[in-house]
Amino acid sequence: RYCHVNVPDQLLRDLLPGPVTLVLKRSEELNKDLNPFTSLVGVRIPNHPFIRELARACSGPLALTSANISCQASTLTVSEFQDLWPQLSLIIDGGPIGDVQSPECRLGSTVVDLSVSGKFTIIRPGCALTSTVEILRQKYGLVPES
Repeated sequence: RYCHVNVPDQLLRDLLPGPVTLVLKRSEELNKDLNPFTSLVGVRIPNHPFIRELARACSGPLALTSANISCQASTLTVSEFQDLWPQLSLIIDGGPIGDVQSPECRLGSTVVDLSVSGKFTIIRPGCALTSTVEILRQKYGLVPES
């Protein structure tokens, strides 16, 4: 209800939950203060039991950002962003969100813009690039937007 989905439901099921963020056109129901200078919004459903349970407990969407400074590696545990704690209102330790030894886990989610029908644009390669592009191209026939 917070975005306009212009892809098949099965495509959503093939990519979510998981390490993929889908960028879609925002709907009028989404709070205008979220991403106020764009008509798009990123939608992510992590495959992590704790955050999914937290999302179920909330009545609306959660506005989140990665717990790191832009362009730095993604953090996987709360202790890794301890320098940001004084700037945060709430910190919840739901456990590690990936294999802390895996460099791929630190790439963040693959961010793909699906706002144009029949096309996709990779905004950030992230950790699921190969599988995401394979699903979009081979299973659904989407083409990269140039």
